Amino acid sequence: MRRLDRCLRLIESVSEWTGKAVSFLIFGLAVVVGYGVVARYVFKSPTVWGHEVSAMLFGTFIVVGGAYTAMRGGHVNMDLVQRALPTRIRAAVDILTFFVAFFFVGVLLWKGGATAWKSLLMLERASTQWGPPIFPIRMVLPLGALLLLLQLLVKLIRDIRALITERGADQWKSEA
Repeated sequence: MRRLDRCLRLIESVSEWTGKAVSFLIFGLAVVVGYGVVARYVFKSPTVWGHEVSAMLFGTFIVVGGAYTAMRGGHVNMDLVQRALPTRIRAAVDILTFFVAFFFVGVLLWKGGATAWKSLLMLERASTQWGPPIFPIRMVLPLGALLLLLQLLVKLIRDIRALITERGADQWKSEA
C-alpha cells in the first residue's frame, strides 16, 4: 500500500508541476496577442506568425494542463447532484464515468501518438506563409493525454478505496 501511495503522489506531483509550468504560457499568449493587435491596428502591419504562435501556446496550455485540472477537480461535473450523494454512491458514479473518460483519453493518446510519430518522422512544417515546424506541437497531444490518463488512474484508485471504505477520495489524498 505504501508503494502505491508513493506512486499516486508521484503522479500527482508531475501533474502539479506540469500544470504550473504551462500556466506561464498565458503570459506569452497575452504578449503575442497584444503585439498582434498593436501591429495590426496601430501600425497597419499584421504579423504572419501571430495566429499560429497563439494557437500553439493556447493548445499546449489546454492539453498539458488537463491533468492538473483533473487533479484539482476542475473538469465539468454535476457538483450540485454529486455533493448530495453519499460517499460510496459518489465513488461508484465516478468509477463508472472513469471508463468513458478512459476511452476518450485513450483514443487521444493512440491517435494523437500515431499522428505525432508520423509528423516527427517527416519533420512536418505548417503549409502557411510563415511555415513553422509543427511536429513539436503535434507531440504535445499524446503527452497531455498520457498525463491526464495517469491522473485519471489516480482518481480511479482513490474512488475504489472510497467505495470499499466509505471514506471520500479526497480523504485518501490528504492522508497519503
